[in-house]
Amino acid sequence: MILENMDDFLKELGVGFTYCGSEVKIKIGDRYNYIDLLLFNYKYNCFVVIELKVAEMKAEYIGQIKKYMNYVDKNIKEPFNDKTVGVIICKKENKYVMEYCSDDKIFTTIYKLIKK
Repeated sequence: MILENMDDFLKELGVGFTYCGSEVKIKIGDRYNYIDLLLFNYKYNCFVVIELKVAEMKAEYIGQIKKYMNYVDKNIKEPFNDKTVGVIICKKENKYVMEYCSDDKIFTTIYKLIKK
């Protein structure tokens, strides 16, 4: 649903988000991984890694997104960009919940999908 309505999703996130790609292929060691969505926020001068999960929030999702954020920081971002931010969107009790993950803090806010 989010990928089908990218313009609406970016507007709901707020000011300054630009779409960089979906299912972004990265290689960590000898394995390929895929970042669900990669965005850039020009207001905050940072990349944003978004992981979409159809299950409830699990601890391993935080480890996964931090690994992707570290990859982007080391291999994609420029030295003048700020550190990458991570967003995990999970389903909880028939609602979608956004969990913001950065290296030193975790913030929570609610994201609801509305059928049109």
